[in-house]
Amino acid sequence: MPKDKIMYVCDNCGQESTKWIGKCPSCGQWNTFKEFRVKASNAAATPSSRSYSADRNSTASRPIPLADINAAEEPRMDLHDEELNRVLGGGLVPGSLVLLGGEPGIGKSTLVLQTILRLTDKRVLYVSGEESARQLKLRADRLSRDTSSPTPNAASTPNANAPSPPKTTLAPPAVVPSPSGEEPPPASPDAPH
Repeated sequence: MPKDKIMYVCDNCGQESTKWIGKCPSCGQWNTFKEFRVKASNAAATPSSRSYSADRNSTASRPIPLADINAAEEPRMDLHDEELNRVLGGGLVPGSLVLLGGEPGIGKSTLVLQTILRLTDKRVLYVSGEESARQLKLRADRLSRDTSSPTPNAASTPNANAPSPPKTTLAPPAVVPSPSGEEPPPASPDAPH
């Protein structure tokens, strides 16, 4: 039989804790935590066993041998970036979610913007939590210019067999600016883009 639990609740704000605390971390009041005994019940103590026994014949709650699981290849969307496609296992699986993580300034937003600018055959919604619509537009214009100009290491003689660089525009993606709505200060006309 499960044992009763002891909980401490702040009289002022209702903050709960498993041990007594002198100062409430929620409201900042001193000596407001009171002890309460919570009776344990069999149903509350074993929710996983209860849900398993209710669906004992369901395959969703039974272990399945790996050999019996269908692991057919998912269709993948080409992101027009060989390395990004490789990292994602051949492209982006429709309906999936990919989280890009890294230190500030490492280029996460730039990578995403470069990728969506290449997806001219798809409708894309770019949602930003930190950048304004103006900042995104300026970066997209800069990236579009960068993809249409030759790279600094490119040979000076044109190669007849080389494909022409893709033309990109900002028309397909829609932009949702940051909730703060703050616009960055206007760039001076002499500043490089």
